[in-house]
Amino acid sequence: MTTTYKLLAAMSLAFVFSLASCGTEERPGQVKETETTTPEVRSLEVPMFNADSAFQFIADQLEFGSRVPGTEAHRACRDYFVEKMNSFGAQVEVQEFNARLFPGQSTIRCYNIIARFNPQNRQRILLAAHWDSRYVADHDPVEANRTLPVPGADDGASGVGVLMEIARKLGNNPIGMGVDIVFFDAEDQGKDGGRDSETWGIGAQRWSQNIARSSGPKPRYGILLDMVGASNPRFGREGFSVRYAPDAVDKVWRVAQQLGYGRFFVNQQVPGVIDDHYFVNTIAQIPMINIINRPPGTNTGFVPHWHTISDDLDAIDKSTFHAVVHTVLEVLYREDADAF
Repeated sequence: MTTTYKLLAAMSLAFVFSLASCGTEERPGQVKETETTTPEVRSLEVPMFNADSAFQFIADQLEFGSRVPGTEAHRACRDYFVEKMNSFGAQVEVQEFNARLFPGQSTIRCYNIIARFNPQNRQRILLAAHWDSRYVADHDPVEANRTLPVPGADDGASGVGVLMEIARKLGNNPIGMGVDIVFFDAEDQGKDGGRDSETWGIGAQRWSQNIARSSGPKPRYGILLDMVGASNPRFGREGFSVRYAPDAVDKVWRVAQQLGYGRFFVNQQVPGVIDDHYFVNTIAQIPMINIINRPPGTNTGFVPHWHTISDDLDAIDKSTFHAVVHTVLEVLYREDADAF
């Protein structure tokens, strides 16, 4: 996630952007929060899942240490992902690329992890999260901690943990539809206050450039998970998701509310974030939404442990995992059953 800055963009209408988390943040007009309804959900063969398992996948990532590109922890975690996703029955590809993450320094080897289920099926959905953790806790309230790396339990590992649990269920309960699960690298290493896209969301940009040039099938739409582990999350309708993929936003929020998670998935538009999904939308031209926690009343617009050393396992709540895993699994199995 990047940090906060402001700039003016000349468009047909004037938009004011401020950088927060993984990039620029769009300030939408006033949007009234609407009532959440909870209609009945018709029965589907959606597999049971285990929030404890998803939590363990986060703990496993943190056991390696901070997953900063160029470190041994980063390389060891890469190998862990490949082994695990292979064991779930996915076709796994490691997309390697060099990135200059820090001005004046040499390039660093980075890795997108791509796991495909039913690779032969041209009808596909994309699920993604970033797996790197930030190299410096630049928003920690204790100045002495601001040179330390972020553990990245919520900011990075939580989305990956949810997707690993979903991959485990897809392996045990196959569906016919194609699913691409991508762990983007080099998302979170940019300069605090930096405006350019050269040091933020690099893995998503490289993946998007490759698929844009490919003649193979593209996913119909995508779901990005970022910071989906904290207690009492507030997943508002993120601005760029609403702009580029409104139908997918409506679909996912409707499912979440039908399942009883309307207190988390709220019908309120929140500022757009230049996160990995922004590049998937604008480069790959694949409609992609962002499920991201944007709690009200914080100085940064994000959770208090964002970019601090407190982003550890204590920041994680299994009930949040339960809601997110359940929602995304329900969406996948409804799509496969053509139940929408």
